Amino acid sequence: MADVVLGIETSCDETSAAILVKGELASLVILSQDIHKIFGGVVPELASRAHLAALPAVVDRALVEAGLGYTAIDAVAVTAGPGLAGALLVGVVYAKSLAFAGDRALIGVHHMEGHLFAPALEDRELSPPFVALLVSGGHTLLLDVPAWGRYRLLGETRDDAAGEAFDKVATLLGGGLEYPGGPAIERLAREGEPGRFTFPRPMIGDAGGGGFDFSFSGLKTAVLHAVRASDDLDRDRAHLARGFQDAVLDVLVTKLERAVRATGYSVAVLGGGVACSRALSGLAAQRLGGRARVAVASPRLNADNAAMIARAGWHRLRLGERSDWTLDARADLPLPGLETAEITT
Repeated sequence: MADVVLGIETSCDETSAAILVKGELASLVILSQDIHKIFGGVVPELASRAHLAALPAVVDRALVEAGLGYTAIDAVAVTAGPGLAGALLVGVVYAKSLAFAGDRALIGVHHMEGHLFAPALEDRELSPPFVALLVSGGHTLLLDVPAWGRYRLLGETRDDAAGEAFDKVATLLGGGLEYPGGPAIERLAREGEPGRFTFPRPMIGDAGGGGFDFSFSGLKTAVLHAVRASDDLDRDRAHLARGFQDAVLDVLVTKLERAVRATGYSVAVLGGGVACSRALSGLAAQRLGGRARVAVASPRLNADNAAMIARAGWHRLRLGERSDWTLDARADLPLPGLETAEITT
């Protein structure tokens, strides 16, 4: 049994390490790469180099905060994908080296499965079955989770992920809104007037077989047209942000609510970077009140972090799973245990 698991996360622009002791979080260190803000998005080569420089010190710090040394580590869990290929490779190579040198167990973890396990780090009562909405910069997934490790795909984005749409709209709105766009737009939207700008809710109906699927590219285009039509963007910026955010959250929660009704589950999980949004979790709790409990992790565990990777890895290690030395980084790594669901809306 792997009692002490080191988690490593380097899928994008966060260098993170965490220590899990018998399933309990002992330490978590996250180092954000601020350099990408000046480019309005992540530059893959810069991200890889930053991970390479920072990862050893981040792991050292995680061990210090946990009060442990390297010899205490029983297993290493590392994000193997999806993500930026070069960034992933830094973490995978480091994890393999550390595991091989100390004859430790190694387990590669899917990044989105990590997000799924994040709420379980704080919510000890959380267990399947439940519906999960995983929303990040690169993914928007709606899952039926009958058991840990078994995932039925209900819906996914057909173009832009929700987090990506937030980043792009933040750039369109200008006014110094920094990357990542989600937190910046949420802060600005608090000053906006509801209904001042009303944007389309893409695929919110059941027509065309898209009852559980998502699409945000058209919404992004609608915001672009509204920005261009504004004769005073400084006056309209907060109202535009509010209108855009309201549209995205309405779509996300409507699909989540639809999935809860279809499955009959009494728990709905929110995960991924966009789940840091209090507006999203608040709307979900409001709309699902009386029907399902909303489980969502604290913001530091919803953002990219190694604690969720360690938790997902710990679960798979307990099942007897191991990765061998051929483990490699895969930018397009499929979610393990994923199957297509046939649930009508």
